[in-house]
Amino acid sequence: MSVHQSEDQRKVTTHRLLEMKMRGEKISMLTSYDYTIATLVDGAGCDVILVGDSASNVVCGNATTLPITIDEMIFLAKGVARAAKRALVVVDMPFGTVSGNPRMSLEYAIRVMKETGADSLKIEGGVEIIEDIKKIISAGIPVMGHLGLMPQSINKYGTYTVRAKEDAEAEKLISDAKLLEEAGCFALVLEKIPAFLAEKVAKTLRIPVIGIGAGSAVDGQVLVFHDMTGITQGFSPRFLRRYANIGETITNAVKAYVSDVKSVSFPNKEEQY
Repeated sequence: MSVHQSEDQRKVTTHRLLEMKMRGEKISMLTSYDYTIATLVDGAGCDVILVGDSASNVVCGNATTLPITIDEMIFLAKGVARAAKRALVVVDMPFGTVSGNPRMSLEYAIRVMKETGADSLKIEGGVEIIEDIKKIISAGIPVMGHLGLMPQSINKYGTYTVRAKEDAEAEKLISDAKLLEEAGCFALVLEKIPAFLAEKVAKTLRIPVIGIGAGSAVDGQVLVFHDMTGITQGFSPRFLRRYANIGETITNAVKAYVSDVKSVSFPNKEEQY
């Protein structure tokens, strides 16, 4: 067995992600929201599985990530955590659970960790919630930061356009990234920012930087499973690469099933008892 194969079978931990960055190995990360899909993603060798609050959109049908509740996130994350044998499982803290009240934020964080069996949490924001993040990390809970486009702040932005294009916002992002590292975050997600800025952050920080719409010079990439497999159809940002068209496959399969039922060709004699 090769060294690489042996490495692939090891459980991914926060420390292992740091090792991957140090040796220049890119980190793969995808979302999952249920046991079955998480089993497939984990078995295919993905390093990190994110139980994203994007479930608000692709699972619950909401227009934004804001409506999803902590109870809903816990329910989804339980199945994912049961499925993941190798991947590091990260759960998004939903909107309103980390918002400037460190004691309350810690209570929410402990609840997610205890009830889901996940490995870590992801939290959007920088200096504004840094005390919350410090409090959570001080309790022994690993935290992945998230800067750039932060979907939980969409009502403040008013648009999903690229963030940190102007010098002031770029400087704040770099400052926030350093603060998150100093606070003890084990990794950082950068969403939809200029590639040169993401590269600068990745080279500045010791911790891994994972991008989505942030270019190729970061330490890893994350996509939403439903987007990259073509289950969702109406979302096509520049950063998205579709690796399959499962949506069309499912539609065709259901159409064939409906046709067979109505024509009484299903079930046939071999499919009966």
